[in-house]
Amino acid sequence: MRVVVVEGSDAGISAGRRREPSPAADRPVLWRRLAAEALGTGLLVTAVVGSGIAAAGLSPSDVGLQLLENAAATATALAVIILLVGPVSGAHLNPVISLVDWWFGKGRAAGLTLGEVAAYAAAQVGGGIAGAVLANLMFDLPAVDWSAKQRSGSHLWLAEAVATAGLVAVVFALARSGRARLSAAAVGGYIGSAYFFTSSTSFANPAVTVARAFTDTFAGIAPGSVPPFVLAQVAGAVVGAFVVIVLYPDAGAGAGAVVVPHDAGQAAGAALDGGAAS
Repeated sequence: MRVVVVEGSDAGISAGRRREPSPAADRPVLWRRLAAEALGTGLLVTAVVGSGIAAAGLSPSDVGLQLLENAAATATALAVIILLVGPVSGAHLNPVISLVDWWFGKGRAAGLTLGEVAAYAAAQVGGGIAGAVLANLMFDLPAVDWSAKQRSGSHLWLAEAVATAGLVAVVFALARSGRARLSAAAVGGYIGSAYFFTSSTSFANPAVTVARAFTDTFAGIAPGSVPPFVLAQVAGAVVGAFVVIVLYPDAGAGAGAVVVPHDAGQAAGAALDGGAAS
């Protein structure tokens, strides 16, 4: 693995260096990456739905406290899940992250291929649905209980676009600036805060949005509300990608490290860096 020394501030790398993405051939085999994406997204949805059910039971008369409990559990779980599956698949856990990764990595030996994007998305959606079912069962609810919670309105769609744009900007700015090892804390922190600064409570993820239609609980969303949410998220991803391009014109150079490095060489290097830094 080579280390590229970057002079000045042109690349926006405060540490003064970055790793070149390794060739795609160095990554774990596709089925292993898909298993990691399904597992990670499933655990994320289990945390979102399960903590929402628990919060509603623990604080039945205080919606603000319910949201705080749900946000804290989700943010913490997301950070841990990124650490768990990131070295295998990159811990995208989100179809729009995978799609933007493909877009930035086009023509490079980094990022996903379009076929891999489709496979990642299928694994993410399937894993998310399984996570919602698991959460329902853990709380003695029907395995599939379609949500009746309508989440509709231009203000909510705008909020989803904003939340997703911010998420994409955070993820790819960290990757491009050589700070992907901070993604677990940064992404978890961003999602936790976005629960409160957006009116939609920051779904920001098509796979999670679809999965949350399978539970008629605190975190649920009615199936009819899902398509507009997903469209808003895709629009937000485009805005977030534009922000990254403006700030980091050579954003594709970091496509191999989204959300975290996930080939053999980069994973080893990240482990060594993590041991030295923390």
